[in-house]
Amino acid sequence: MKNHSIKIFLFVFLLGLIPQILKAQSVRSLNNSGVDLYEKEKYSDAEVNFKKSIEKDFESFEGHFNLGDALYKQERYEESLEAYKNAYMLTKDDYQKSKALHNIGNSLLKSQKLKESVEAYKGSLKLDPDDLETKYNLSYALNMMKNQQQKQEQNQDKKENEDKNEQKQQQDQQQNQQQDQPQEQKEQQQQKQKQEISQEEAKRILEALKNNEADLQKELRKREAKVKKKEKDW
Repeated sequence: MKNHSIKIFLFVFLLGLIPQILKAQSVRSLNNSGVDLYEKEKYSDAEVNFKKSIEKDFESFEGHFNLGDALYKQERYEESLEAYKNAYMLTKDDYQKSKALHNIGNSLLKSQKLKESVEAYKGSLKLDPDDLETKYNLSYALNMMKNQQQKQEQNQDKKENEDKNEQKQQQDQQQNQQQDQPQEQKEQQQQKQKQEISQEEAKRILEALKNNEADLQKELRKREAKVKKKEKDW
């Protein structure tokens, strides 16, 4: 009886494993088909297969990693980055983690996120110090960072020089305006002085005419008086 019951238990247990076995076979089949398509450079078709395998088993490292490769080849670097990150989180194997970090660095490098890519490559080398390809990519990213920094410094120097030249031009213009302004003010002042002199001269002449007229009238009265006196003598 015990042997019979054990057989029944094993049979039921195996029946319960069948769906999991079929699922694993299906996931493996989709991944293998995707890899075949990838190798034929049919990256969009491979992407479809890898996504289907992930739908069946989201915790598949291979599914996410391969999906990242297919997206990377289509130059969809932000999407490939997310796929590689998922793959990294779904494995405890150092070798697989190092490969995921290597590809994360590649996606970041293509997205011009140089500092982040350098950190990813460094993380990959900590897990696999002998990976020559990662060492090369790290050196390449560091060189790009250096060139970018030099270019930024050159642009900054150029901008500072342009700002200085513009500031100098403004200062020169202001100085010229200041030099021109006194001359204009001087001319205006001279013109005003001329007008004031003309007014004063006219007033002085008018006063002189009045005085001359008064003197003339006084002189005429004197003469009249003298003439009258002579007539009286006659």
